[in-house]
Amino acid sequence: MDLGRLRTLREFADRGSVTAAARALHCTPSAVSQQLRALQGEVGLPLTEPAGRGLRLTDAGRALVARADEVLAALERAESELDTYRSAPRGRVRVAIFQSAGLMLLPGLLTRVAAYEGLEVDVRDVDMTPPEVPGLVADYDVVVAHRDEHAPEFDSDRLDVVPLLREPLDVALPAGHRLASRRRVDLAELADERWIGVDHGFPVDDVLRSLTVRTGVRPVVVQRINDFRITERLVAAGHGIALVPRYTIDTRRGSGLVSRPLAGIRAARLVEAVCRTGALQRPAVAKVIEELAAEVAQLTGS
Repeated sequence: MDLGRLRTLREFADRGSVTAAARALHCTPSAVSQQLRALQGEVGLPLTEPAGRGLRLTDAGRALVARADEVLAALERAESELDTYRSAPRGRVRVAIFQSAGLMLLPGLLTRVAAYEGLEVDVRDVDMTPPEVPGLVADYDVVVAHRDEHAPEFDSDRLDVVPLLREPLDVALPAGHRLASRRRVDLAELADERWIGVDHGFPVDDVLRSLTVRTGVRPVVVQRINDFRITERLVAAGHGIALVPRYTIDTRRGSGLVSRPLAGIRAARLVEAVCRTGALQRPAVAKVIEELAAEVAQLTGS
């Protein structure tokens, strides 16, 4: 089978439409459709079928995508073996990272990478939800993603996932709040508070909703802000309280807010480096993830 057609099929599977696959491959939708038809002719089975105004994979198409991943991963491994002959990792590694992880990890990561001659990191900050991660992996070598620790894991059959950090989520309170002097705060004591949340579908919102199910306390969310730096200012000004990642929040003297763990509840988000199967065989990609892990270890003291 033609490798170019297999790549086209994988892009269609990752992105969900002919138009999106065409954008990723820098060609026209008709060219993508032609490639899919040609591949279908090669295998002698229908690989796609109509779905509304678009197409979706048939069972045979999904099975071939899984095998295409194996073939293309093997090709990446073969290419990476050539890289191992180099004395040091070289080349450009494309990284997508969600904003608060970028705030926490990116300055140190870039400092670390600068020590390797010929290794470059091209970073984009992306406001991502877990379902969007597989599509991002199609565009980036490494995606630094986050999810609720109780949420389903990323598909390990098609993705390599490297755990970086379990980041507890604490409650951010104004410095003068009635509970600010407590070492821990019971969620039931916050039942009448106004909350500043994040958009639906993001891990912190998932955690807040899962706490509702587990405790019966339904938080009243009055604002939804994805930038924790803005949330910090709103909490400090007394406009509400928030669930915040422990290592990202600024609780230094003079910040106007404090953070406290929730009593009797494990609440955290998982931060993970996600890439396509086989990509870790590239020394440059492996080195970037290694330095991400080293930055996390320094940050957390682990």
